[in-house]
Amino acid sequence: IVTVNCARLLKADHHATNGVVHVIDKVIATTTNSIQQIIETEESLETLRAAVAASDLNSLLESEGQYTLLAPTNEAFEKIPRETLNRILGDPEALRDLLNHHILKTAMCAEAIIAGLTMETLEGTTLDVGCSGEELTLNGKAIIANKDILATNGVVHFVNELLIPDSAKTLFELAQESEVSKSTDLFRQAGLSSHLT
Repeated sequence: IVTVNCARLLKADHHATNGVVHVIDKVIATTTNSIQQIIETEESLETLRAAVAASDLNSLLESEGQYTLLAPTNEAFEKIPRETLNRILGDPEALRDLLNHHILKTAMCAEAIIAGLTMETLEGTTLDVGCSGEELTLNGKAIIANKDILATNGVVHFVNELLIPDSAKTLFELAQESEVSKSTDLFRQAGLSSHLT
């Protein structure tokens, strides 16, 4: 699947006497803002803006290159427990891992993403892309709220749920999501849960 500034290529290689015509399905608008400038001007990305500034990722997101930012909205940050959010925001390493887990190494327009694709993040982890009806899914969840916001150095998709990598979780949070959740309960009963958090 070929896209031109996120417009899908419908018919290619119509040869004319003075060149070639490719038919696309959208009008291509002028793109002037970098990914960082989009974050700075979009009201629904206020929490992300603060997180990016705290982790010194500003320079990356305004540099030349081709990235995809899966931008968590304010709503996405509000969905996770306040205690967990404060812990991540207060831990520079966990915060950087969290944000890098939302950045892909290449620019991927929604039209060009094929279901069943595995995409690598800057953190080195992977995200599985699928579909639910006409909606794209990330790791099985249809969380893309707004797609294909074009930037001079890539593309932004707004997501309404935070994608937290294992490296940004405590032992307790990891255990709760795994096959050792009963062991976690035993630690808590024994008054040892603080060691896991």
